[in-house]
Amino acid sequence: MPPTLASLVHHSALKLTVRAGEDRLDVPVRWAHVSELADPVPYMEGGELLLITALKLDAEDPEAMRRYVRRLVGAGVVGLGFAVGVNYEDIPKALVDACAQEGLPLLEVPRRTPFLAISKAVSAAIAADQYRAVTAGFAAQRELTKQALNAGPEGLLTALAVQVDGWAALYDASGAVVAAAPEWAGRRAARLTAEVERLRERSAPASSVVGGPEHEDRVELHSLGTGRRPRAALAVGTAAALGTAERYAVHSAIALLTLVTERSRSLQAAEQRIGTAVLRMLLAGEPDHARAVAGDLYGELLDAPFRMIVAESLPGPAARTPVTAAKSGAAVPAAADAGGDPLGGLTETVESAAARSGEAVLVVPEGERLVVLAADGGPAVAACVEYAMALEAARAVPEQAVAEEHELVVGLSAPTGPIAAAAAYKQAEQALSVARRRGRGFVEHEQLAAGSVLPLLADDAVKAFADGLLRALHEHDATGRGDLVASLRAWLSRHGQWDAAAADLGVHRHTLRYRMRRVEEILGRSLDDPDVRMELWLALKATTTE
Repeated sequence: MPPTLASLVHHSALKLTVRAGEDRLDVPVRWAHVSELADPVPYMEGGELLLITALKLDAEDPEAMRRYVRRLVGAGVVGLGFAVGVNYEDIPKALVDACAQEGLPLLEVPRRTPFLAISKAVSAAIAADQYRAVTAGFAAQRELTKQALNAGPEGLLTALAVQVDGWAALYDASGAVVAAAPEWAGRRAARLTAEVERLRERSAPASSVVGGPEHEDRVELHSLGTGRRPRAALAVGTAAALGTAERYAVHSAIALLTLVTERSRSLQAAEQRIGTAVLRMLLAGEPDHARAVAGDLYGELLDAPFRMIVAESLPGPAARTPVTAAKSGAAVPAAADAGGDPLGGLTETVESAAARSGEAVLVVPEGERLVVLAADGGPAVAACVEYAMALEAARAVPEQAVAEEHELVVGLSAPTGPIAAAAAYKQAEQALSVARRRGRGFVEHEQLAAGSVLPLLADDAVKAFADGLLRALHEHDATGRGDLVASLRAWLSRHGQWDAAAADLGVHRHTLRYRMRRVEEILGRSLDDPDVRMELWLALKATTTE
């Protein structure tokens, strides 16, 4: 620890005597400074032991001494050393009383003790304290490195918590707590998620301090990673501000965790290449080869039903309209604003969810697309759906929709296995296509099978076909020579039953038969052909579907 007034008093070679402020000798001394100025305050920084002989002071004037001492205390001076036997044989009572009244420690310096000896003692003590801090820092670094190599981030956090006499926690890219030490610190760290999210919005490296009456302790937050967007964050909680040795330990932990993070990125790149090969083999109908390549990395994923997800990034309103929108209250996922890259945000979200649960997930980028293979019913699929739905909800807010530069569209297949992976990929693509046409952020293939085909008729291409197919009938009806379109609709809705359809129209069945022959003549198609009847029925539905 740094030198204190008490340690200087107990220094056998200095022979200092306490004349006032005996109860405040435990205050650290930053430096020893000599000044005979009547007002040395402008040259003080705080924490000094001021040494004087009262050469230019009227040390016997009580009022002058009160003003002098009061100014020293206001400037942060922690002690006053008075050399006796130079200008005064003893410390004047006015100065002793003023120091006692203001609580400023007053030390009597004997004539045989030069001020230089006191300065050297303070300097030596400060240097020794710094050496101890550096030595302790190196020892902490060795211990942290050993724990990082032998026990990973969890061991490193445990060692760091011991070094700072507090707690430590590690957050992933999504802001979730992935490890904490001691174990009880996990709950406390989870309450800082909002502060971690704010830290992630800043370019790395970044740090912040959380503290105050509403917090149980002082917490430092540090971003981890070398890229523009932090890959993780470290929280260190202590009862008080960190000392020099503790600061060395924290900086060592940041460096080690950053190395682990960057190494993880390299490993992730290698894993991604393996994942791409596994996906290609699955889509090529080679599940056995895919399983052999997957090994322990993705083998577990291929042993259970999985879902195929295809996501696509489309130009958003901001890319089409040069308008800057005000911030809205829409709940956009934190990862979604990562440089306007929704696919990158989706990758972070899915991988973080999988990492927290310990499940395997296969993520393969394909240009403006992202293919994900994840366990059916697992947290990765749930996180993907939640992310896409949150972005879709945000687009419903007009101001937010204008501000987005890219939109995310996601298609999800039905549960499947390795043998049917190609079919699942096609299902995900079909769901993606429907989501794109409908302006939806997310569509599941099973929803299409459980729904109706009629909404699909709203497609512009289908409507154009329907208008072309029925145009001649509409033109005929426009001349007032009959109502062929309505008659055709009634007849098809009654499955070709003449009496029932004629009753619906309020005409004789012979009239209806004549109208259907006119439909065949005008269209040049036979109503006996089931394909023709199907096309006409869909065309009629398409022209009435909004």
